[in-house]
Amino acid sequence: MDVRGRIAHDQVPAPGPYEGVWRFTAAAVDASVPQVRHGVRALVADIGVPIDDDILYGLLVIVSELVTNAVKHAAVLSPELGVEVAVGPDWIRVAVEDQHPYRPKALETDHARTGGRGLLLVKTITTEAGGSCDVTQTPSGGKVIWAAVPLRPPAP
Repeated sequence: MDVRGRIAHDQVPAPGPYEGVWRFTAAAVDASVPQVRHGVRALVADIGVPIDDDILYGLLVIVSELVTNAVKHAAVLSPELGVEVAVGPDWIRVAVEDQHPYRPKALETDHARTGGRGLLLVKTITTEAGGSCDVTQTPSGGKVIWAAVPLRPPAP
């Protein structure tokens, strides 16, 4: 008998109707930021993801920041970006892939600067939602920046 954890293989619940992975591409241009954000919002609504409104708002900010960073910093080497939305039974993950080899780090707050805090914002929103985020290298030398959050806020 095949067993996954403590549940027999034939007793594993079927995935929910909203679970799956969706991938698409976007040009590395400013106009892609709102297009991708609206696309992710429409996808979540169309497939009926049972996501908390505040979590969804944070997720859309994360999407905007990740696409903005790729457009600003990777477009020279990556004229096209890969976007992935993966939804599990109780979580959602967004990822943006580009072909630029630089691996960014979340910057500390510098109140004198008017920009440069996008990844710090992503990290903060993700952490406060009870999720995680990271940067991983791709086999082709680029990177994927991703954030995963639960569909519901953590219990108080």
